Amino acid sequence: MDRRQRGITIRGNSLQLAFTYQGIRCRESLPIPPTKTALKEIELKLQAIRYEIKTGTFDYLKHFPHSKKAREFRKTRPDRYTIGEGLENWLKLAQTKCQHSTIRDYTSAIYHHLIPTFGDMTITELTASMVKEWLAELPCTNKRKNNILIPLRQLYDDLYHDEIIDKNPLLRVKNLSIDTREPEPFTPEEVSKILMQLHGQEKNLIQFAFWSGLRTSELIALRWQDVDLEQNRLYVRIAKVRGHLKGTKTKSGSREITLQPQAREALLNQQTFTGKQNNSVFHDPRTNQPWKDDQAIRKTVWTPALKKAGIKYRNPYQTRHTFASTLLSRGNKPLWVAQQMGHKDWGQIRKVYGRWLLVLVYFLTYQSGFKSVGTPSNFELHAA
Repeated sequence: MDRRQRGITIRGNSLQLAFTYQGIRCRESLPIPPTKTALKEIELKLQAIRYEIKTGTFDYLKHFPHSKKAREFRKTRPDRYTIGEGLENWLKLAQTKCQHSTIRDYTSAIYHHLIPTFGDMTITELTASMVKEWLAELPCTNKRKNNILIPLRQLYDDLYHDEIIDKNPLLRVKNLSIDTREPEPFTPEEVSKILMQLHGQEKNLIQFAFWSGLRTSELIALRWQDVDLEQNRLYVRIAKVRGHLKGTKTKSGSREITLQPQAREALLNQQTFTGKQNNSVFHDPRTNQPWKDDQAIRKTVWTPALKKAGIKYRNPYQTRHTFASTLLSRGNKPLWVAQQMGHKDWGQIRKVYGRWLLVLVYFLTYQSGFKSVGTPSNFELHAA
């Protein structure tokens, strides 16, 4: 009997089955001694496989659970491929393209939220209403909810563009609205009071933050090689997030900054501590090592300084708002301020700092000689 013609080949102490599935010739080996009984059973198995392929009910993974090819073919069967399998495979691919901090966020979203809720469902079972109802009950902010959905959105987007699914239910789930917090920059008097509570490296760090506009992740990653005191500028190229160095948040985030006098002063003072022997500009004075993350700054430097100064608590990001509002109130052009902040255009400046732009318009109008414009009402000057 020619078993090879029937798609069965004896290979030593095992049997190999050959069949065509989705236009691809497949071969799978089974560790079964080629006895007469075994051969009859394998013939029946091959007949069942061919029948299932013909009727569209073939489940490769069910017949060959340890086959690598089975897992690849399973992706093409959205009625059998689970969301959990899809998310895990998507995460493996994302790890080759994304930053460490991004992968950490994706991993948290997938294993703490998405797989526990939708993991056992097949790709085709998910509906937009299921996602919306789940989001409504999820106890976190809208911003966090939107971030949790990113892996699921991208998985379904890939499946749709690969023509594995005919429709993408996530297209009918809109991102939730996020309330934009009103900036609360510090007044010049408040800045002075805060700096009076600090000394040495801590003072240099916070003074530089107020007068550079850097994000905290950019601040703690700043290197002396990125500082050009002769040309009065610095280059923002990297950031440190959760202890890992990465590129800036956006392409526009990689930028050249003109040093304000107070920022330059802070750097000159900091040279005494780290300018000669170390690469990182700012160090934790308790360890004389580069800051690991912004949490340490918040707990050991920022919060105690505000308490001692008797100033209402605002997060360290408000140093960035203080920098922007100060420049705008001084009459600097919004586009230039946007570039200093690392925005791709001045749209974000207009959205977040509209109140200070009103001051700029008044300032320019006043200088041009128009007297018909009244003093802006409901205005609080937060700049020096």
